[in-house]
Amino acid sequence: MHILGLSCFYHDSAAALLRDGALVAAAEEERFSRIKHDFGFPDRSIAFCLEEAGIMAKDLDYVVFYEKPFRKFERILMTSFQGYPRSWRMFGEAMINWFGDKLWMKTLIKEKLGVEDRKILFEDHHLSHAASAFYPSPFEEAAILTIDGVGEWTTAALGKAKGNEITLLEEIRFPHSLGLLYSAFTAFLGFQVNEGEYKVMGMAPYGKPKYIDKIWDKVVKVAADGSFHVNMDYFSYHYSDEATYNARFVDLFGPPRDPKMHFFTSETRFPSYFGEKPADFSEMCRLNEHYADIAASIQKVTEEIILLLAKDAHARTGLTKLCLAGGCALNSVANGRILNETPIEDLFIQPAAGDSGAALGAAFHAYHALLGKPRVFTLEHAYWGKSYGQGEIRSFLDGQAIPYERYEDDEKLLDRVVEDLVAGKVVGWYQGRFEWGPRALGNRSILADPRSEMMKDTVNIKIKFREPFRPFAPVILEERADEFFIGRHTARQYPSRYMLLVLPLQDDKKDTIKAVNHMGTGRLQTVRKEWNPRYYKVVEKFGQATGVPVLLNTSFNLRGEPIVTTPSDAYSTFSKSGIDVLVMENFMVRK
Repeated sequence: MHILGLSCFYHDSAAALLRDGALVAAAEEERFSRIKHDFGFPDRSIAFCLEEAGIMAKDLDYVVFYEKPFRKFERILMTSFQGYPRSWRMFGEAMINWFGDKLWMKTLIKEKLGVEDRKILFEDHHLSHAASAFYPSPFEEAAILTIDGVGEWTTAALGKAKGNEITLLEEIRFPHSLGLLYSAFTAFLGFQVNEGEYKVMGMAPYGKPKYIDKIWDKVVKVAADGSFHVNMDYFSYHYSDEATYNARFVDLFGPPRDPKMHFFTSETRFPSYFGEKPADFSEMCRLNEHYADIAASIQKVTEEIILLLAKDAHARTGLTKLCLAGGCALNSVANGRILNETPIEDLFIQPAAGDSGAALGAAFHAYHALLGKPRVFTLEHAYWGKSYGQGEIRSFLDGQAIPYERYEDDEKLLDRVVEDLVAGKVVGWYQGRFEWGPRALGNRSILADPRSEMMKDTVNIKIKFREPFRPFAPVILEERADEFFIGRHTARQYPSRYMLLVLPLQDDKKDTIKAVNHMGTGRLQTVRKEWNPRYYKVVEKFGQATGVPVLLNTSFNLRGEPIVTTPSDAYSTFSKSGIDVLVMENFMVRK
């Protein structure tokens, strides 16, 4: 039985395909279209999934969409009416957008795939999130939390699951939304909504939560169980498509940060790629520190709410295993605190925790809950995208007359890579199937030596040209994680596999891996030989050469672009940047 799950028309469109309850393929549309956060219909992702399974659309048993368009349209329509006359522009945009493809998804799916009406199903948005976390988890029974911007009406849900059955017990409804609250601060701090939230999380450690009392007093009220009520007097996202906060918000926190403004503080230094140091450097530092304080404040508030929700999930269900999903599950600092500060002992978050991952959940829920099929699959790794083999890589390199070395002996290739890393070179690492979700986890990664703090600037200057406050991730051998990080059962936690945990560094390791030390913490990725043997061996061999079983890992892309997909993408990024060495499977290209 083949079931295709789909998500689209909001952000991060995706497709995921199950065969007899096991995942065959999953991909976000941006990887193929090269449009970052592509929200269009996922034609290319669907084509890839079908190709990977060796089937055609007519062979599909079901196609499942990740939410219910008419219920979502109901919410937008009612919100527009309630907000009139302020919402007249949003109402007009909604009519234009929703009377096109968005409202008539069944017809669109039929036209695109040629499947019959009876094969097309629609799932509730937050149930899709819940299913994406529970069904591929290793847990027979677990508590569930889903937290995001908004689905149809729901913005957060608490539930439990056992076997095939998921029950959502309580919910919080729009406009009261933790995800939209965080996004409003994201916009205020000069970052793009649905793209820059992780920048707020990265900026927060450089500030102090000076405004936390102001947020608690004025902006959001929280009960002991974590349920919350947002004061809509400070926001406009419920009646505007263009603005998330209003003038009262500005009166409360001051003028918003200019998106073009360079972020630097006395602790981040002033990177050379910013140009000449401004004459008013000290004044600009103080202004940036003000914004960092606001970032620290909303990050702290968000963490505290999530912790209360996690504690309540345990109290309500009596369970110490928790499945977490929705865009807020990508807040890796909060995830680390759940494990270190609540009764939760085991946490599962699948790597595409946001809306793209709901495509996976929709397919799983149809298979297990609607059709009653037994669970047979655990998501042990994130490598579910398209691969490009030795022949395709060689054909590309030869076709472009690009000089390369090909290594028949994999050990010799890995030894050469480690020599380059120890010598301070930056390596583009490309192999196998690309990752499911927003993180590069060793198949489309840029690797570097983590021991010198200057490597942060080296990678930024050579490749990223990005804000200096943003952290680079440490990838570490799973069995060595507890030597470097402070956490409970770190090695067995699935979120650490997917770079979804931020944990404090052990005191004696902070100076050992300075390039991936983000104010005393690290967003780690643990790697096990069974999941990715070549990636594991690179880290292992680097550890043997240096005594440090850790590498700096950042995504293989230029700023503003999706992570590379094809050999052509990889070489283009290599040639446009200062990456020193490109490794594609057993081929090595050097500058």
